Order: sequence, then structure tokens, then C-alpha cells
Amino acid sequence: MKKGDHLFLVDGSGYIFRAYHALPPLTRKSDGLPVGAVSGFCNMLWKLMQDARNTDVGVTPTHLAVIFDYSSKTFRNELYPEYKANRSAPPEDLIPQFGLIRQATKAFDLPCIEMEGFEADDLIATYCRLAREAGADATIISSDKDLMQLVGPAVSMYDPMKDKEIKIPEVIEKWGVPPEKMIDLQALTGDSIDNVPGVPGIGPKTAALLLEQFGDLDTLLARAGEIKQEKRREAIIANAEKARISRLLVTLKDDVPNVEPLEDFVLQPPNGPKLIAFLKALEFTTLTRRVAEASGTDAAEVEAAVVKVELGDAAHGPDVGAGDSVPTSALRGGRPEGAGGGEAASTPAGASPPTPLRGEGDTPQTLAAARAETAASMPFDVKSYTCIRDIAELYRWMDEARDAGVVAFDTETTSLDPMQAELCGFSIATAPGRAAYVPVGHKNGVGDLLGGGLVENQIPIRDALAALKPLLEDPSVLKVAQNLKYDLVVMNRHGIDVRPYDDTMLLSYVVDGGASTSHGMDALSEKWLGHKPIAFKDVSGSGKSFQTFDMVDLERATCYAAEDADVTLRLWLVLKPRLVAKGLVSVYERLERPLVPVLSNMEQRGISIDRQILSRLSGELAQNAARIEDEIYALVGERINIGSPKQLGDILFGRMGLPGGSKTKTGQWSTSAQLLEDLAAEGHELPRKIVDWRQLTKLKSTYTDALPGFVNPETGRVHTSYALASTTTGRLSSSDPNLQNIPVRTAEGRKIRTAFVAEPGHRLISADYSQIELRVLAHVADIPQLKKAFSEGADIHAITASEMFNVPVAGMPSEIRRRAKAINFGIIYGISAFGLANQLSIPREEASDYIKRYFERFPGIRDYIEETKEFARREGYVETIFGRRIHYPEIRSPNPSVRAFNERASTNARLQGTAADIIRRAMIRMDAALVAAELDAVRMLLQVHDELIFEAREEDVELAIPVIREVMENAAMPAVSMSVPLSVDARAAHNWDEAH
Repeated sequence: MKKGDHLFLVDGSGYIFRAYHALPPLTRKSDGLPVGAVSGFCNMLWKLMQDARNTDVGVTPTHLAVIFDYSSKTFRNELYPEYKANRSAPPEDLIPQFGLIRQATKAFDLPCIEMEGFEADDLIATYCRLAREAGADATIISSDKDLMQLVGPAVSMYDPMKDKEIKIPEVIEKWGVPPEKMIDLQALTGDSIDNVPGVPGIGPKTAALLLEQFGDLDTLLARAGEIKQEKRREAIIANAEKARISRLLVTLKDDVPNVEPLEDFVLQPPNGPKLIAFLKALEFTTLTRRVAEASGTDAAEVEAAVVKVELGDAAHGPDVGAGDSVPTSALRGGRPEGAGGGEAASTPAGASPPTPLRGEGDTPQTLAAARAETAASMPFDVKSYTCIRDIAELYRWMDEARDAGVVAFDTETTSLDPMQAELCGFSIATAPGRAAYVPVGHKNGVGDLLGGGLVENQIPIRDALAALKPLLEDPSVLKVAQNLKYDLVVMNRHGIDVRPYDDTMLLSYVVDGGASTSHGMDALSEKWLGHKPIAFKDVSGSGKSFQTFDMVDLERATCYAAEDADVTLRLWLVLKPRLVAKGLVSVYERLERPLVPVLSNMEQRGISIDRQILSRLSGELAQNAARIEDEIYALVGERINIGSPKQLGDILFGRMGLPGGSKTKTGQWSTSAQLLEDLAAEGHELPRKIVDWRQLTKLKSTYTDALPGFVNPETGRVHTSYALASTTTGRLSSSDPNLQNIPVRTAEGRKIRTAFVAEPGHRLISADYSQIELRVLAHVADIPQLKKAFSEGADIHAITASEMFNVPVAGMPSEIRRRAKAINFGIIYGISAFGLANQLSIPREEASDYIKRYFERFPGIRDYIEETKEFARREGYVETIFGRRIHYPEIRSPNPSVRAFNERASTNARLQGTAADIIRRAMIRMDAALVAAELDAVRMLLQVHDELIFEAREEDVELAIPVIREVMENAAMPAVSMSVPLSVDARAAHNWDEAH
């Protein structure tokens, strides 16, 4: 980059939310996929690129990049663990769009920049500095006040929504201080959304006046005693340290290491056919036409791209962690169901309770259907809900709930984390339209922040819970909740054990698994009740007006919270009969509902980590990465930016002429991980070093540096959160932190597991199913050779190799066995000849011959695959051996690529879903088996894929392992008699790695 160039830096994360809130909800017509934010994002980006000279900026950028937040955990959480702790999760229908927006950016041929451990604002600050140093100008496409500290002679901002440029005068006009004082101003005012504390009671105007009087924050804090206003003076003196911490949090880091070079951001016209293929896939007709006209492309000749929608690494968005599999089915109005927020009013005087409800098991199907129809058609009246502030009235509602026999229940709290959430109140519904909210922890408004204090005339929390506890623990009353696990943890912390119960989220998951994109309450309400519930943001506010739920006034809180309970009860009335009608009661009662308290207990137990080990590993990783950096510099002959794909590509394929190089549409050499791995496997030293360096830096930023930030300050342990209804196949996912993605393939990766340790006097026990999906395949496909090998405890991969290549098992070369192993597992996942060729580094024709020979040797597997595809095409779903249905509505798609993807997925889903069901059954039975063996001190802590981790006293280990192994190996019984034995490897050690 040089003098005269102009860099545009698009705040991608801000763009997402502005696009989302600027447009009404929009879904793809073909399948109902939410795409409103993607549409807004694409239109904004297209307009920016086409009309730059017509804006207030008045220039055409020479360079442009879109910058995103990678996750909510950054180096700021090390400085202040509460940073962004209260930030709400994104709206439910926005979550699947994060990954699509990143794909959209790439479809525009624009750099899509994000970096783990840093916020988008830090990257923007760094690129602004680099542009200034190169003599160029920079424009930040955003209106975020956090970025205004960067404004200066060579850096401006542009608000595309208002078509307004923001320079130094605009910052002064808006905030009363120049850009260089914005950091001090924000340090004083704080930020409730990001949980930056600031000084309570100091707003922007007051902060500006103080800075004008004293010059800067340090001088203000040193001379705070000179402030004339008593309340203001005391607030600043008492909160000086908070102000200093806040300054650290709001100061943007402009020296982020290993960033992409500015040369990679040269703006090129988008590739018309590529962009049109993406836009057609999302059915953006108008923008497709505009792009076609501008690029001279015939859109009719361009086939729609295959766009993958996922919630994993590619889909994380603002405050959605990398690799985190976000449980969309557990989100409601920007937070997990049951976590936070609503509104209030009173029932008309003298209103009598409706006719009591009975449990569905005691009701004829015709009556159940009639009740469901009534629940769906009855209008909602939030003003009719009751706010209970008198203990006698609360007891009357408790009696009413007992008479009804079924009661919907929901908690309202201050946090997404149930282990640290404070209870604001709870709501109940005893019949459709009959609901109430009980506030117990609401506080006075903003004006009382310095003093604090509860709202008057609330029932004391101890008294309210004493009245609630007998009802929630009454075995004759069915409690109904949406995402009950959250509420269970909250209630368990208050000494209440909720039972019996139903979970409407899980009812939906069992009935429509795979067919619905969401099992969250809002989506279910609109689908089954035709009612759009009050949004959390409408109650808690957003932006500067955001407040935690304990600060919401009681009238609005009652409307919101009681509606949650009312909706939940009505959903139960609609969904429970559908469960019966579809014959899926056993799936729900054996695999889903009993797992809720199991996971609740596991989450509350948590697991210990050794911070010293992680600190040492971070140091080792940093040293090893630095050593490899020096080795790379020596091989290259100069210092380079190893994190720059462009520099690496020019060196590897331009200067050194290594084989396999290919250029992207932008003319840049590809340096993908797979390509570098292939070159390393061929013996090329530099690619090997680059691969090693990337692995080390990834491990450090993602794990060794980040894990200490997840330690709960009260328990001293890490408490992951498990989602039951977030995957298609029934597998569990974990988040905050995601312990299922800790790498174990490298020595450095395995060392991370050494930091997960047992308490003194205890050991961790790891119990892992051996090749469970292959065993399920042998059973369901009825493959004699595989069944015999598993029954005899033989080496399954060696047996496969012997069958395919006519090589004796004794003395078999390791390379032959490795190829058979790759094929065995590849077949499960529907691997293609191309994929197998890449994995084994062999010609595609040879890989195709392997797959053909495999099916010739094991014709039952080919028959199983074809039968599964045919069943899925006919019925629209596949079933596990336990009856779980996994729907694939797009398996009949006219698009060959979409159809083929669904066929492969459905084939694998039967196997992976069955394996998931088996470990669920083991988890459900485990605690009872341990108690029966008088080993109740042995505690199940984690579930990671096919592995369970326990913590046991040293004296209990030898007794516990046989019990654990027996439960897991017999988990399928008696529902299914497996023709192939299940095998579990179990061992104990002080840390997770040694136990595995």
C-alpha cells in the first residue's frame, strides 16, 4: 500500500446487526431458511462497492476488507473476567446466518478477516495504523462509538445507513470531546452491553465536562477531591479502579500480530458468475439481476451454488464462540430459554381459574386433540396476566397448580450462565391464558445505581421459594418447561429438585428432528400457535438502553415472563399429542427426558483444570512457535509474515516453484492446510514448518490462553454447557467452553488434556467406546466378516485389509492396514473417490478402485446404503435402531448436489444417531448403577463424543471401572439385542490425557 491509496474497513459484525434490524424477517421460500440479515448484508456491500463516489466519503477505495469478531472470548477476558459476561446471545433466526454472511463476503471476492483472541475493532485499529504508516488514508465503515478513538487526519468513519461521514468535528459534536479523549470518556461512562463497569452515575455529558475541566482521566482521578458535586465526587473516588480497568478494556489494540498484509486487500471487481451462483442459491432475485446487469453475465446460464448452512466454526458470529456449536433450539429472544426477561399486569378482579387440566396419559386422544386445537386458537392477552406480590396469593396459585395437575414453569435471571445467574423471578401457567409472574429480585431503576436496593413489595426470595418448592417437587404435578435444563440448574442451586417434568423443546426435537431449523420457543409459538411472543429486546432494550432483567419494571416483566409460561403450556398441549400420534413416546421417554437431570448434574459438577500447566504450555507453545519462526526465516532467507497467505504463496510457488500450486480467483496462490500437508508429506521442509507453526499458534490462542477464563470464581472449576437439541443426529454438543474440540492428534494437543485434573485424593476415569459406529454398521448391515471380527476381538482394520487386498493378517504392512482403516471410516461418512485419494495421497482412479473392491467384498454395506437412501427418499427421514427419526426434507431436491449431500448424510445419520442413542442410554443409567454398587461418590463429569469422563476417589477406582464398563457395553439392552458386542476401553489417572 502506498500514498494516495484509500483503505475501506467494513465492520462486518456491526453490518450484520444493522442489516438484521433494518429489514423485516425474510426466509428462503424453498425451505424457510432465515436469510434477512444475509440479504441486507449483501445489498449494503453491493451498494458500498458500486456507489462509493456518491457517498459523503466521495472516494473509491483501492483496498477493502470486511472484518468480523471471531468469538466472545478475547484477551480482555483475562483482564476482566466479567467483560461481556451479560451480553445476550444473538437472536435465534440470526444464528444460522453468521456462516452464510462469511460465505457471502467470499462470494464478493472480498477478504473475510477475523482472528481468534481479538475483536474486530482491534483488527480495524491495527489496519488503520498500517495504512497510516504507508501514507494511505483509511475509512471505517461503521458508526460504532468504540471505533471513534481511531478518527484522525488520515482516518475517518462512514455510516452507510445515514450516508454520513464521521470526522473529528462530528466526534466532538456527538460526544463533546475529540477522538483522542474518547477512551477516557468511555472509561468513565462504561458500557452496560459489554459489561464495562465505568463509574456508576457518570453519563457522557458529565464525563465530557470532567475531562474538559481536568484534561484527562489520570488527572481527574488524582484530583477527584476537587470535584464540587458531592455525589459525583464520591462516585469517582470510590470507583477509580473501575475506571482504570475500563480504560484498559475500551482501548483498542493496534498491534495485533500476524495480521494479513494490506496488499491482500486490493479491491477487484467481483466475479459475476461466482457471486450470482451464491445469490441464486439464497434466492435473492433482485440483487441477482443487478449483479448480472453490472457484470454482463447471463444469470440464467449460472447454476445456483450449493450453500452449506452450519452452526460450527464457519458460523460463529459476534459473541458466538469459534467452534462453538450454538444451541439454537435453546434460544429465546437473545438468551437461553428461561434466562432472563419479561413484563407484567394483573388478572381482572374476581377472575376464576379455568377447568383443571389432567395429565395427557389420563386423557382420551380425542380430548387431547380438542385441547390442542383450543390452545392453538385461543388469543393471547398479556394484560390479563397476574403479578404476584403477596405471599397469600402465591399459595393460592400453588394450590391451583396442584388441582390442575399440569403447570408450566419458567425462571427469569440475570445471566446466560445458570451457574452464576441471579434469580429475578419465576412464572407459572395453569391453563391457556391463565399465567402469573412472581418477582423476587427486581431492583430500583438507573437513578439508584449508586445505592442499589430491591423494588418494594416483592415477596422475599426465601419465602417465595419455600412456597414454590413443594409444588416443583410434588410427584403428582407435571411441570412443563422450555429448555428445562437451564431452569433445573438454577433451581438446584436453590435446593429445589424439579420432578416430574416435560420439556417442549425436546418434544419438538423428537417429533421434528432435522425437519425444523429451530426448536426454540419463539419459532415453535409462531409455527404451532400462530403467535409471535414479546421479544426480549422489547423488554430489556438494546444498545445504550439495554438493561439486565432485574432492572425491568414489574409491569413489563410480568407481560413477558408470564407469556413465556403461557406459550410453553400451550405448546405442550399441541406437541404431546403429536408425539403419541407419531409413535415416538419411547424415544422421548428413554433417550431425551431422562437425560435432562443427568446433564444438569454434570454441568454443576464441572471439572478442575491446572492453571499452572496451561500457563507452562502457553509458554512452551510460544517458545516452540518462535523457534519454528526462526527456522522458517532461515529457510526463506528473510523475515516474513508467516500468517500472510499471499507472502507464503509467492515464496512457496513463485520463488521456490514447489509442485501443486494453484491460484484463486484473485490471482493469489492457495496455501490451504490440506495443500501444505500434502507438500509436507512429500518431504518439503518449509511447508512442514508452516503447518507446525499454524498448529502451535492455534493451540495457544484457542486453548492454553483461553481455558483459564472459563473457571467459575465460586467453584474453581470449568462448567461446560451441553445442548440436547442442537444436532441433527442426536449427538450432544458443548459450549463455553467447547470441550469436544480439544485436539488429540498431536503431542502438543494431547498435552492440553493434561491440564484437566482430578481433585487431590481422586482420579479421573476415561471410558471410551471402541469403534462404535463400525460396530453399529456391522449390526445394521449384517456383514458376516465384520461381525465375526468384532465377536472374536480381532483387528477390524487388518481383517478389512486382508479381505480387500488378499494379504495375510499376520505380518501385514502398516501402510496396507492404514488404507483399510481410511476406507472403513470413509465409507461411514460417504467418502468419494476424490476424498479418499486426497486422504491417502493416491491417484483418484486407484481410490475409486478401492471403493469398488470394498463393496464387492462387503456387498451388504452397499445394500445397506442403497436401502437407506431409498427409505429416506420415500419417507423423508431415517431411523436409528432405537426409533429416533432424523428428517431430510431436501433429499428429494431437484438440485443434484443438494440431493447427493442429503443422501450421504442420511446414510451416516443412522449410524451416528444410533451411536449417540447408545451413549445417551448409558449416561441415563450410569448414576443409578453407581449408587447400586455403593459408589455414589463416583461422579460423571463430561461426555466427549464416544467417551465419558468420571471423577472417583482413589479407593473407588478399581470397583468403579467394571461397573462403568458394564453399563456402557450393555446400554443397548434390552431395547435392542446387538449382534455385535460393544467394547469399552477404561482407565484411570490423575489427568485426562493419561486416563484416555
